[in-house]
Amino acid sequence: MNDSKPIVITGAGGFVGRRIVARLVERGERVIAMDTQEGGIPDGARVVAGDLADRAVRAQALKEGVSAVIHLATVPGGAAEADPVASRRINLDAMYDLLLETAAAGHRPRFVFASSIAVFGDPMPDHVDDLTPLSPKMIYGAHKAMMEQAVAMFSNRGLIDGVSVRLPGILARPKGPSGMKSAFMSNLFHALKAGEEFICPVSAQGTIWAQSVERCADNFLHALALDTALLPPTRAVTLPALRVTMGDLAASIARQCGVSPDRVRYEPDAALEAAFAAQPPLATPAAEKAGFAHDGDIDSLVKSALATL
Repeated sequence: MNDSKPIVITGAGGFVGRRIVARLVERGERVIAMDTQEGGIPDGARVVAGDLADRAVRAQALKEGVSAVIHLATVPGGAAEADPVASRRINLDAMYDLLLETAAAGHRPRFVFASSIAVFGDPMPDHVDDLTPLSPKMIYGAHKAMMEQAVAMFSNRGLIDGVSVRLPGILARPKGPSGMKSAFMSNLFHALKAGEEFICPVSAQGTIWAQSVERCADNFLHALALDTALLPPTRAVTLPALRVTMGDLAASIARQCGVSPDRVRYEPDAALEAAFAAQPPLATPAAEKAGFAHDGDIDSLVKSALATL
């Protein structure tokens, strides 16, 4: 964007945030990187560490004004379900305050919100497209849906220029606790790359919507510059994603890592599969019209994801 005011990234220390920060710094943007801790954020950004719910921390991040915000910070799915109070504090209250403060810190700044496919509910309908109503079941998905409405409302009032993007499964997350029940998708990559056996908690026939972290970063950077007149009135789109089975995903990872797919044993948990590996056919014409894209094919997705581990 190369505006005189900086771009603020919340959740900048996360695995998606780090890629976005690095890419923006590489192209010469001024970046303010917000996260709970200073560590893990690429060089070149001004780091603001602290609790997103702390008004003083947000004020520190916005003190130079703002050309755009990419809002990634969140209490994720499983953690939100376990601690609804924390989810409300960060996913609702802090974000709403951030919207108000962003509007005051710039002239109708771009605000890109990382929403989630959790807004469609559990279980999902037989097909998802741009007309599918939001019907969240989990607290995480409900809070994301509420904030999509807030982004649209602030945009309609001319306070921000908002874009909400619903993320599918992003691969592959770093190894270790993430607070996300869908972490098994990424753990599969880590196990096979290390030549280890992996017990998959969903069936080989289980279907997921997936996108590599590099493609995800591409889509966020695109969201900073796209013509928002191309978006639907809701300002929200579901990102294009590949719909793949866990068995096909495991086979591609194994092939590219030079190990046998027999290292994966499937022991399905019915509830987990219903929630995270029964994703139906997906159509995303609104996102594609606006210029968003998926990885192309499963082998390209896996190659990109493995390169980031």
